[in-house]
Amino acid sequence: MEVETPAQPCRNVAQSAGTTRTLIRNPLLVVNFALMVVGSAGGPLFLRAYFLHGGARKWLSAFLQTAGFPLLLVPLCVSFFSRRRQRDRDDADADADAPANKAATRTPFFLMTPRLLAASAAIGLMTGVDDLLYAYGLAYLPVSTSSILISTQLAFTAAFALLLVRQRFTAFSVNAVALLTVGAAMLGMNAGGDRPAGVSRAQYGAGFAMTLGAAALYGLVLPVVELSQARHAARAGAGAVTYTLVIEMQLVIGLTATVFSAVGMLANNDLHAIPGEAREFDLGGSAGYYLLLAGSAATYQCFFLGTIGAVFFGSALLAGVVMTVLIPVTEVLAVMFFHEPFNGTKGVALALSLWGFVSYFYGEVQTSKAHRHHHQSADKTPNAEHLDP
Repeated sequence: MEVETPAQPCRNVAQSAGTTRTLIRNPLLVVNFALMVVGSAGGPLFLRAYFLHGGARKWLSAFLQTAGFPLLLVPLCVSFFSRRRQRDRDDADADADAPANKAATRTPFFLMTPRLLAASAAIGLMTGVDDLLYAYGLAYLPVSTSSILISTQLAFTAAFALLLVRQRFTAFSVNAVALLTVGAAMLGMNAGGDRPAGVSRAQYGAGFAMTLGAAALYGLVLPVVELSQARHAARAGAGAVTYTLVIEMQLVIGLTATVFSAVGMLANNDLHAIPGEAREFDLGGSAGYYLLLAGSAATYQCFFLGTIGAVFFGSALLAGVVMTVLIPVTEVLAVMFFHEPFNGTKGVALALSLWGFVSYFYGEVQTSKAHRHHHQSADKTPNAEHLDP
């Protein structure tokens, strides 16, 4: 598994849209999109099932969203052995037989610099807080409502991308932000209309606010990831941003967020409550309980790895757009598995979110076409020096 593909950080979605055909031919990009589909569809369903069938630990739910980070050691080990074999072949070709030279060309297991490590740890803390907000929201909201609210992260991502990575706004992206905001406002006006049984109005309102907060915070996390990659690539002597480095970033992010949630679990006495909660779980008993926890950890790790990969190959906004377009999948699955009510207000809000996505993506495609046409016209314009008699 050789994944030393150089990155192009701070590339906006307009550029990504203009090179869609090239990107889709990249198997790693397709794999990351597939991981996002699995995580976006499966993660919320696992967590909601946990709360519906007897689970009540918010810190544990936050912990599960990043606890699958050790799975990343598998591709990192494969990449390490691949790089070491390549290094050995290069040394053999160069006939580097001096001990000093061999020591100097030793293959490192980790490629991260201390600055990128610190940045990834900071992003991990932000992710840990975001996971907790999301877990609180999903404990009190139907999956369909939570998913529509989470779709507003595209608006927050666009705003923070403008501030942090100078992402350009167009009339279409402004329209998309407005439509997503209106959709969230409609859900807010209908607050309580789809309140699950046993959830008070205050709990529903708190879950609504915390889910919006999770969307806003994750809208900040994505541009910060892109900015971290861009600064690493621009730093002299830091080395290229490769997909292996991206996986290392996600490993540190997951580890930090998991430690943050584990401290909360200890303070909340979750570890002592888990065995009793497992015995009383009404979806397969203890075996079903632990299988559900493992499934949650695995699917959310797919989501986070796929998302950071989308940022690597495209941009923060590309990742936000893909997350938004997956909303209908989660909506349909929630209605199928949990028989959640899907009223007219929720349908209109979903339509507005999809309209916002289409508006945003269409605008980026049009911007890409105009950009490409401008460069083609410039290439065809004769140089002024050749016009002189």
